[in-house]
Amino acid sequence: MEKLLSRIKLIILNPNDAWKTIQQEEGVVSEILKHYVLPLAAIPALASLIGYWLVGVNVPIWGRMASFEWGLSQAITSYVSLVAGVLIAGWVISYLAPKFNANVSPGDAVKMVAYSYTPVFIAGVFYLIPSLGIIASLAGIYGLYILYLGFEPITRVPKDKQTTYFVISLLVLILVYFLLGLIIAAFLGVFGLSGTKQF
Repeated sequence: MEKLLSRIKLIILNPNDAWKTIQQEEGVVSEILKHYVLPLAAIPALASLIGYWLVGVNVPIWGRMASFEWGLSQAITSYVSLVAGVLIAGWVISYLAPKFNANVSPGDAVKMVAYSYTPVFIAGVFYLIPSLGIIASLAGIYGLYILYLGFEPITRVPKDKQTTYFVISLLVLILVYFLLGLIIAAFLGVFGLSGTKQF
């Protein structure tokens, strides 16, 4: 736990130094998932469950809306989207690498994405009060900055191709993440996990 907290603190407060350390570490997908992504992705998931179940959202005309089903739906969507997002993003970045004269294995790409998600994982605690969820979204912007800082040391992409590689990867990832969210939401809707109650 102490090692995990130290890594989180270093990535958020001093990402450049963090990448120098991470660059030397082997990228093993199963280990990154087990020791970093799966535990941290539980933060926004659990916060969403509690927030949309017990706190709810005030909607004009309808009043406060909340339910266990809605909270569960939000929690599942959050957890699956974050974990799958890390894996898919890593695969996309690795797949695109040769087109930009970069050299990054799928494991290293997943490692880079996983650590850049750190602000999103931590800020996910704000979903305890759903109306503060925008803060988690803003944390995602900082996560993109951390990802950008890690691109050159992890992918070893030539500097003249770094920005193009990053932007194209980012556009593909946004599209994939959006589609993934729609698919999960539709799947949960079929199984009746999207109901809400008015208070």
